[in-house]
Amino acid sequence: MKKKKILAILLVVQIIIVNLLGLFPEFTEKYYSNGLFPFLSKASRVLFGWIGFSIGDILYLIAIVLCIRWLLKRRKTWRREYKYNLLTMAAAFSVFYFLFNFLWAVNYRRVPLHEKMGMDKDYTLTELVAFTKKLIVKTNAMHAKIEKIDSLKVVSPYSVDDIYMKSINGYSNLGKQYSYFAFEHESIKSSLLSTPLSYMGFGGYLNPFTNEAQVNCNLPLYNLPTTACHEMSHQIGYASESEANFIGYMASIYNNDLYFKYSGYSFALKYCMNNIAKKDEKLAKSLAPLIHKGILANFKESEKFNAEYDSFIEDIFEYIYDNYLKLNDQKDGMKTYSKFVGLLVNYYKDKEL
Repeated sequence: MKKKKILAILLVVQIIIVNLLGLFPEFTEKYYSNGLFPFLSKASRVLFGWIGFSIGDILYLIAIVLCIRWLLKRRKTWRREYKYNLLTMAAAFSVFYFLFNFLWAVNYRRVPLHEKMGMDKDYTLTELVAFTKKLIVKTNAMHAKIEKIDSLKVVSPYSVDDIYMKSINGYSNLGKQYSYFAFEHESIKSSLLSTPLSYMGFGGYLNPFTNEAQVNCNLPLYNLPTTACHEMSHQIGYASESEANFIGYMASIYNNDLYFKYSGYSFALKYCMNNIAKKDEKLAKSLAPLIHKGILANFKESEKFNAEYDSFIEDIFEYIYDNYLKLNDQKDGMKTYSKFVGLLVNYYKDKEL
């Protein structure tokens, strides 16, 4: 009982410390994100990466079963022993919260990527449209290298495992230009929970306890390379979803493989078009005819996939994840994903696509 009280008190202490770290991002960047974390993440990937299935998913399933088992065993004691039960739950959550933050989540409090790369994150609609037009030309050109007929969608010749193996190439090339994106000892796997993830509306997730990149293998294959690269960015300590989108895009276009490049450019184009549509739908529609029909067919492929798994479950988990992100220093919640467009526009202000 005494240990549980101590753990419950430590939960409060931990919450205070983690939130204080958010006030000192330079400290977090230096001593955790670039200090302790690289050793922890590398050790986890070496330990679990060679195993052909997801250890993290299994651990989650075991934890869920144990929680349900405990709740069922204690179901008749809630009135007379509620203090003990609440203390037990607080103690368990304290351990979970410590491991979650110590092994990965402190990265939410690091220096923002746009500051690290010395660029702005804001943009005007005019700047976005100008960039999108260039991106359309680039994506069309990449599509033409793969498909001779511009109305045909891109069909990946690779298996899911092929895509995972090829993903590291983009990071190897990207790391030569930006050392802080270097990646070693890949640990990327298809989630055992891919179907539930599809209904939840997620393309994948990082398991913070095993540092395994879990990918929803049900996704359309043309889009899978960038999704895999997105999850890999979380493995090297970039917690923000907008930053993970940006790094996933960069690792895709830096890959030597054309299908990876196409995945990255089409991924970025879809986000840019969606952001324009939110501001001016007519303007977005006027740009659509400039895009190869085959690219639009790939977009429809993604839309069909989303529609197939659309349900109330996605709404519930979007609400939960939106609030989770806000609690972890991402004030825009789910909107954070689309914020990566600002990183794109500003990154290419003085660079060619």
